[in-house]
Amino acid sequence: MSQALQRIDETREALMGALADRNWDAIGELDMGCRDVIEQVLSEAPVDEDALREKLESLLAVYQQLLEVTTGERQAIFEEMSQINQAKNASKVYHLFG
Repeated sequence: MSQALQRIDETREALMGALADRNWDAIGELDMGCRDVIEQVLSEAPVDEDALREKLESLLAVYQQLLEVTTGERQAIFEEMSQINQAKNASKVYHLFG
């Protein structure tokens, strides 16, 4: 296995670990590193296309999970902010009539 293909595996595993820990800083850094790895793979001499496809598909699956989790997190934050705004508005009304 080429070194670049091995780095794809290592990056995928690190992304899964960071996602499990909800370590957004690490995910950002790993994402940038992942881009470098992909560029390296594309610039190397031809590799086993089946192996490359398999590695990239497994990496894509991790990114799909990442998108699902971040969408859920964003929705939870939106709902929490909505509740805070509702409470703030209720507090204003209470102070007006209290």
